[in-house]
Amino acid sequence: DTAAKYRSELCLHELFERQVDTHPKKTALVCEETSLSYETLNRRANQLAHYLKAQGVKPDTLVGLSVERSVDMVIAILAILKAGGAYVPLDPNSPQTRLRHMLSDSGVTLVLTQHSVREQLPDCCGQVLCL
Repeated sequence: DTAAKYRSELCLHELFERQVDTHPKKTALVCEETSLSYETLNRRANQLAHYLKAQGVKPDTLVGLSVERSVDMVIAILAILKAGGAYVPLDPNSPQTRLRHMLSDSGVTLVLTQHSVREQLPDCCGQVLCL
């Protein structure tokens, strides 16, 4: 129910975790042929969040996200938020000059991407992790 009231002091990932607790087996995400329950989506986001923390992501860290619309995109967004970071959306279809400017201007030193769009990223972006 998109009209439901929610507590504004909670972060997005905390609201999501409440849904996990309430409806763990219900479908949380459908993308093409892939369907994930709240429980599975949360588990995969937690795994990536722990990995991101090990890579140095902490509160207020900006993480670039250059992916196609996919299950990976949703998992990555949740994981970045769970690790305490914030994501900088980077459209993989943008020109490299635009991406280079966005990366430089934001100070992003870590970018999450997919193998299918990795070549679109300029070389200046620091650490790149393919999902």
